[in-house]
Amino acid sequence: MDRIAKVASQTAVVIFSKSSCGMCHAIKRLFYEQGVGPAIYELDLETRGKEMEWALLRLGCNPAVPAVFIGGRFVGSANTVMTLHLNGSLKRMLRDAGALWL
Repeated sequence: MDRIAKVASQTAVVIFSKSSCGMCHAIKRLFYEQGVGPAIYELDLETRGKEMEWALLRLGCNPAVPAVFIGGRFVGSANTVMTLHLNGSLKRMLRDAGALWL
C-alpha cells in the first residue's frame, strides 16, 4: 500500500496496468493522445507486481487494472477515466496536476 502511494505521488499521472490487458492499452493510448506522458507500471512485469495488484484491490480498484492516479489521487479505472474524458473533466484534472500546459 505504501509503495502504491509513493509511486502515485511521484509523477502527475500514473497508470498501473498489465501488458496483456486491452482496456489498459486503450487508457494508455488515451493519455498519450492527450499529450500526457504517464508513468506506467506493468504489474505483470514488475518483480513486486502481485503485491501491488493486491494493494490496488484493497484501495477499491476492482478490477485492479487499469488503475489511474492523477496528482497523487486515485481517479478510477477505465470506465471512470472514459467518463471524465467524455464530459471534459479529464483535461481540467490533467492541467491542475501539471500534466498538461494548454
